Amino acid sequence: MDNKLKSDPIISIQNLFFEYPNGHSALQDISLSVQTGEKIALIGQNGAGKSTFLLHLNGILEGTGEIFISGLPLKKQFLKEIRGKVGLVFQSPDDQLFSPTVFEDVAFGPIYMGLPENEIRERVSHALADVEMSGFSDRVTYHLSMGEKKRIAVATVLAMQPEILVFDEPTAGLDPRARRNLIRLIERLPQTLIVATHDLDFARRSFNRVILMNHGRLVADGSPAEILDDAALLEEQGL
Repeated sequence: MDNKLKSDPIISIQNLFFEYPNGHSALQDISLSVQTGEKIALIGQNGAGKSTFLLHLNGILEGTGEIFISGLPLKKQFLKEIRGKVGLVFQSPDDQLFSPTVFEDVAFGPIYMGLPENEIRERVSHALADVEMSGFSDRVTYHLSMGEKKRIAVATVLAMQPEILVFDEPTAGLDPRARRNLIRLIERLPQTLIVATHDLDFARRSFNRVILMNHGRLVADGSPAEILDDAALLEEQGL
């Protein structure tokens, strides 16, 4: 019994479909299981459905089908608990950072969770330390560099102590040094990871599973070598 429970997926998705109000079919029959601790790169052309898919994992978008997070069905009554389990880092940190100071941005999630003040401060401190931004609590977020903003955006979700971290194009818009620093940060995170990226070198180096999407469907799923060494597949998919 215990062995069975340990092998249960942390994410289970069955027959997920999603259509935007304008009639565009963005996700088509997505079925997927993710085990605890997996590091997954999600690749595909622009418009493949990657971002739409990620936004389903904590209920920002809601399609038809079944999604289970740590055994909980992604339903309205469990939404707050699931959003504490799934930390989503948007492509643009400006979509995630909206408070006057770094401290207030990172504290927002723990405040939403109703935690006491001492625990909020402790979580903020730990999250900033995890992203090597400990001295930035009182800084004005607006004045930070793009690389610094992306680190603070990661800290905002780490403060929630999630089981799963989801990133949408984390290296986009970064200079080479900031890209390397952010990749090193992501590589040492212990959580289950799903990262949408166009950076195929990053996908090859930092993940143990690659999923390829096109036109809202999963078209390939395997190890980085299996997917990224298949030149015919990548050419066919415009990559």
